[in-house]
Amino acid sequence: MTKIMVIDDSNTVRRAAESALRGSGYDVVTAADGFSAMSQITDHHPDLIFIDIVMPRLDGYQACALIKRNQRFRDTPVVMLSSKDGLFDRARGRIVGAEAHINKPFSKADLLDAAALYVGEASNVDNDSEINDQAPSIAGFELELGDSVSGWSR
Repeated sequence: MTKIMVIDDSNTVRRAAESALRGSGYDVVTAADGFSAMSQITDHHPDLIFIDIVMPRLDGYQACALIKRNQRFRDTPVVMLSSKDGLFDRARGRIVGAEAHINKPFSKADLLDAAALYVGEASNVDNDSEINDQAPSIAGFELELGDSVSGWSR
C-alpha cells in the first residue's frame, strides 16, 4: 500500500487531508511540524510527503531541505502546501528540492491528483470541496541549511 505523509501544524488540515487520502486507499501518517516529522519519516518511509511551509520548530523549507539531503529519502517526492503562493515562495520550495506547490485552501482533488502524479495511482475523486486552515501559525526557531538534525545531515 502506498504510504503518504502529511505534515501540517493545523489539526484541521491534517485530519481533512488524512481522510481524503485514506478514503482513496492510501496509508497515511501525519505530523504536526517538521521536527517531529523527521523521526516519523525514518520509521515509516513514506512514498510521498505533503508539507506545510509555515510551522513551528522546523518550517517546511527547512524540513524539505533535510529530507532531500538525506541519502535514503532524497528521491521521496515532497509537495509544499501553503497559502504563501508568491513566485519567491515557489522558487524557494524548488531550491530546497520540493517537486510541487499546492495553494491553500486546496481541494481533495488537488491532493489526490498530486498523489496520482507522484506515486503513479489514478485519482477518481469528484469532490472539489476546499480544505481550509483557519488556525494561526506560530513562527519557530530558524535552522540554517548547514545545520544537522540527528541522522539528517549529508
